Amino acid sequence: QVQLVESGGGLVQAGGSLRLSCLASGRTFSNINMGWFRQAPGKEREFVAAISWGGGRRRYADSVKGRFTISRDNAKNTVYLQMNSLNPEDTAAYYCAADRTNIPTTTRVDYWGQGTQVTVSS
Repeated sequence: QVQLVESGGGLVQAGGSLRLSCLASGRTFSNINMGWFRQAPGKEREFVAAISWGGGRRRYADSVKGRFTISRDNAKNTVYLQMNSLNPEDTAAYYCAADRTNIPTTTRVDYWGQGTQVTVSS
């Protein structure tokens, strides 16, 4: 079992930045593939970014490429999502996700966090 706790969400103006953090516990973090997803009101949950257990593979949604960066610190059991050049379309609840066997996708996630709200004002 893996427990995931997100933090770092909040209200930011368009063009601003936020860094989300996800602290994992309950299983050897360095063996877990991690990801971030988001869900806006009235929309389905969508993939944002993912990183392999060793950090060697990273994936991004086209909508965030060049603006968001996913990283991890295995010594701190934490995965991060640095979000720059935010715009109102990035407003959503952001969820941390973990998968034991591969990079998380919308159809492959073993564990979810509770989510943290990001609101970008225009």
